[in-house]
Amino acid sequence: MNIDKATAKYEEWLSQHLRLLPADLTFKHAQMRSAPFPFLRATYYRWAQVWAEICPKAAKAPVVLAVGDLHIENFGTWRDIEGRLIWGINDFDEAWRLPYTNDLIRLATSALLAPAACGAKPAVDALLKGYVDALVAGGRPFALAEHHVALRAMATARLHAPEQFWEKLHALPVEKKAPPAGARKAIESMMPEKGLDWHIAHRVAGLGSLGRERYVALADWRGGSIAREAKALAPSACFWAREGKGAAPILYQKILDTAIRCRDPFVRFQKRWIVRRLAPDCSRIELVAMPKERDEFRLLHGMGWETANIHLGSIKARALLADLKKRPADWLLKAAQAMQKSVLADFRAQGK
Repeated sequence: MNIDKATAKYEEWLSQHLRLLPADLTFKHAQMRSAPFPFLRATYYRWAQVWAEICPKAAKAPVVLAVGDLHIENFGTWRDIEGRLIWGINDFDEAWRLPYTNDLIRLATSALLAPAACGAKPAVDALLKGYVDALVAGGRPFALAEHHVALRAMATARLHAPEQFWEKLHALPVEKKAPPAGARKAIESMMPEKGLDWHIAHRVAGLGSLGRERYVALADWRGGSIAREAKALAPSACFWAREGKGAAPILYQKILDTAIRCRDPFVRFQKRWIVRRLAPDCSRIELVAMPKERDEFRLLHGMGWETANIHLGSIKARALLADLKKRPADWLLKAAQAMQKSVLADFRAQGK
């Protein structure tokens, strides 16, 4: 099955689980053709199809509750229940039970494909060292108030001008149609109080989830703006890749509940919607938004560590360390390079 057929088949399957938005889907296809890194982000379904065949030795590994669609821009900040600024993985749309190696290989592959990528071996080594260091330590969340000075500086660089964030949200087009009752109910449940006067806007964001319904509720509350977003979810593309039929569990909430994590109290899975608070200090961090003096290796080490935080919610560290000990020193680099080659081949084959 070539990439064009895989895309068509996946979108046909996805349309059976949720309502797709044609205009957003068209934009997604354009982004897929723009560069290899956006292509990787937009095509997790293809990765789920082929990665175990391309990396058969790496795929024989202990199974964890994994992120699935992990990449270097799937990280951001939020406030925990104590109001502390936390950094970590912030999207689990494709959560599934997978060999732990899936997340590491995909994260490493994304580092090789990203426009700001540093040298291949040092980048992959930093990721793997962060992962192993976290396993040895038993995991630990990234609370930025007291620790991780360099990471805090990188993560908070965009917080100095919050007006731009709110101007962008308030400029979103108002949604002409009322959102589904489930989305409205999910948003209402996450508002700070009942009876607020809020309006719904249409937001185009992400890449893997482009084409799905996404509603942003905006309101003025006690002197400032607030925003909540509801995004439609479907079963993981891993279920499609295995030719699964019928219903499948959505594991978003389960991975939130089990990971070693300072949870965001404003993120919740309700029925088929994931609801979250949107704010300048509570959003995904893009590489282009980080300061030029960022320490990429420190950041990559943190990404590897945070990946272990997620995996340790479903398996003991000793099982992962025992498996890693059996692997050659360059296993992750070779697997990432093999997947990089596959992604580039699919990227170039689009529309042919």
